[in-house]
Amino acid sequence: MKKAEIRHNGEKIATVWHAKGFFVRLRGLLGRTLEEDGGLMLSPCNSIHTIGMKYAIDALYLDKSWNVLRVDDALPVGKVWPAQRGAKHVLELYAGSAKKHAIVAGDKLEVIP
Repeated sequence: MKKAEIRHNGEKIATVWHAKGFFVRLRGLLGRTLEEDGGLMLSPCNSIHTIGMKYAIDALYLDKSWNVLRVDDALPVGKVWPAQRGAKHVLELYAGSAKKHAIVAGDKLEVIP
């Protein structure tokens, strides 16, 4: 799995794994630890779940141009979340990252492979 750097307004917010394959996306963050400046980008993806996870996460739903369509803060474990129309990627970050970096719907992120 390759890594990518995520930036918001020119500021690096995270270095994430970019999961593009079916089985890598299927596993997601299950059994993985998540660093405060880390995360997982799921592509293609428009919905997620937190079943089997041990910690809360932030989820950012992005369109094909990396525009933020929706931000779900501190999603608790054991739930299934609704799909986001138009989303092509879901960025899973350490809980609190979206608020820490003031990321809101309508923002544009930079993804640097």
